[in-house]
Amino acid sequence: MSYTLDLGIRAKNAEPAISGASTAVKNAALAAISKALTDNTDKIIAENAKDLAAAKENGMSESMQDRLKLDKARIEGMAKGVDQLIALTDPVGQVIDGFTRPNGLRITKTRVPLGVIGIIFESRPNVTVDAAALCLKAGNAVILKGGKEAINSNICLGSIMREAVESAGLPADVIQVVENTSRETTNELMQLRGYLDVLIPRGSARLIQAVVNNAKVPVIETGAGNCHVYVDSSADLDMAVEITDNAKTQRPSVCNAIESLLVHKDVAEKFLPMIAERFKSHNVKIYGCDRTIAILGEGIEKATETEYATEFNDFIIAVKVVDSIDEAIAHIRKYSTKHSECIVTKSLDCADKFRREVDAAAVYVNASTRFTDGGEFGFGAEIGISTQKLHARGPMGLSELTTVKYLIDGNGQIR
Repeated sequence: MSYTLDLGIRAKNAEPAISGASTAVKNAALAAISKALTDNTDKIIAENAKDLAAAKENGMSESMQDRLKLDKARIEGMAKGVDQLIALTDPVGQVIDGFTRPNGLRITKTRVPLGVIGIIFESRPNVTVDAAALCLKAGNAVILKGGKEAINSNICLGSIMREAVESAGLPADVIQVVENTSRETTNELMQLRGYLDVLIPRGSARLIQAVVNNAKVPVIETGAGNCHVYVDSSADLDMAVEITDNAKTQRPSVCNAIESLLVHKDVAEKFLPMIAERFKSHNVKIYGCDRTIAILGEGIEKATETEYATEFNDFIIAVKVVDSIDEAIAHIRKYSTKHSECIVTKSLDCADKFRREVDAAAVYVNASTRFTDGGEFGFGAEIGISTQKLHARGPMGLSELTTVKYLIDGNGQIR
């Protein structure tokens, strides 16, 4: 028996216990996880330090190292996120709809767990906790496959959570961390038909497409984030500076950070020097179109198709001056990954047009794209940002980790 198949069998065996667990039992397990995380802070940091040392040795960028790093504050934040899930309504068993047919059959549509969820992700070990806690609250068993860059952190976090859920009366195998980081193991996980009910990739566009193209189990496609801010001709330019700066530099390594800036030609000469000055404090590298280069001068590199199509995850941005909102929307349609898009404008007509015509999971008017986040939307932690259109779209909270079951009650009806 292969290592991956063994994980699948163990998850399936644990599934009935978690799918049938009461809200009280699931909340007790979450409380145990939260406490265990804070109680083991020093241990987690020590294991994370091994991953950080390897990352530096392998030349990982500083922004990606930031994604990898766990410190006391981040561990406390992870524990707090688990605590917040306890307070959220349990979706399992919720009645979505109900009706009685003319023949007397009573039909009730309810929420039930998805079953066994596989998650393949990169770099960020906090995902290990967020994903496990969300799956648990929604009544699912989970198999977590992180990247090799975070393996020590992930194994440590998985061990802590497994002990915690067991102390609350649930099987440890409702949470499993894949300790083998080989590509073969990843490929095997994508083939676990009959054991995985759904697979969720979370990470780079390359990872997501590899899973989408090769998986033999259902996949929920989560978001690579080639996100944009469009500064309209009527925009409050001071507001536009704040929004653009926040969306690019507050945490550039995450999927809801912007990668491109589009500026209407009527405000470009005034706005571009304003945002370039702000970007200097963060050493943001700017690629620009010919008009951007003409306005900002030396130091701006020529933007090509490659830059406009790239999710940099770094202090890098591609800029284009556009003639109209229509050109801005056309550019977004061409290059967007359908994650998060923003317009800064005072025009109600332009705002409505942007909302109607831009196809993305989250469309913003006069607010930073950095808010596309389960916690910021009030969902608690999230499993990822879905950029597809089936079942789930946008931040995936508890409800998105369930499916439906129809319950039919009769008194002898036959067809």
